[in-house]
Amino acid sequence: MMHRRHILTASLALPAIASAQGQWPERPVRIIVPWPPGGSTDVLSRLLAEQLQARLGQNFLIENRPGAGGNIGTDALAKATPDGYSMAPVTVGGWTINQYLFARMPYDPDRDLQPISMHWTLPNVFIASTTHCPATTAAEFITWGRARRQGVSYGSPGVGTTAHLSGSFFCGKTGLDGQHVPFRGAAQIIPAMLAGDLTFAIDNLASYVPLIQEGRARAFAVTSAERWPGLPNVPTMAEAGIADFVVESWCAFAFPAGVPAAIIERASATMQAIAADPAVQERFMRAGARCVGSAPEGVHARVRRERPQWQEMVRLSGARME
Repeated sequence: MMHRRHILTASLALPAIASAQGQWPERPVRIIVPWPPGGSTDVLSRLLAEQLQARLGQNFLIENRPGAGGNIGTDALAKATPDGYSMAPVTVGGWTINQYLFARMPYDPDRDLQPISMHWTLPNVFIASTTHCPATTAAEFITWGRARRQGVSYGSPGVGTTAHLSGSFFCGKTGLDGQHVPFRGAAQIIPAMLAGDLTFAIDNLASYVPLIQEGRARAFAVTSAERWPGLPNVPTMAEAGIADFVVESWCAFAFPAGVPAAIIERASATMQAIAADPAVQERFMRAGARCVGSAPEGVHARVRRERPQWQEMVRLSGARME
């Protein structure tokens, strides 16, 4: 009789637990952004946070934890309590690149992270200051860069980021003598480039849209397979004469592993609904990115598909971090 009573009590409790999880969130949610304020990941995460707040009725609070190519913030997520009240936008580096770049990783993306949904995708843009670079096309830039006795320099938000690997790959393909200059983020790259201390960047488009629109920087090409809708006059790398150069940066939101399935399902469904909203898509496109959503398995599939490409680009760059 006692055994049956325990079973009955437990079975009655299960719907209550599922119902409580289904009401997530019941208090503010922390969004750990592994990059500094002002960069593309920060800007696009704030756009998503606004939508989550409006649809779920709770505050989604941004906490910037930059450093180590995104590893500091992503590791903070991996070690957070798996209760659904800590999440993070984990970029392509955190999911794929960093494991080939760092001698020791503080977290295992397959073991310690629970994907929620894709967040955004965007190309990198090949860009230089209009004041300090006379070139108007990619071909002119290559000719000008080869003639420079001091070579060229390219900036990135850190060693092993898509901007670093893109710049290294570009210099290797075009025979340019390029020097990589790592910064903490686009907020530091942009002033250096506008001051003439940095020759160019091939960095996430979202960080540079205002510069392009204002005419302070020239976009020579985008790294997507097709022209970017928001910049219809800017060619792809292939159209600019640089073949086999398709690079897409992306981000997917994650919980720490172990979050209850009901919370994962509600968070994922909400993010997919946000991504399907035409008004949200327009806002993201104006910011230089495409808002996308997916089931958690969609994130896993993309990670598996892209790891070989990024492993090879890290190898070609010669980058290594302790």
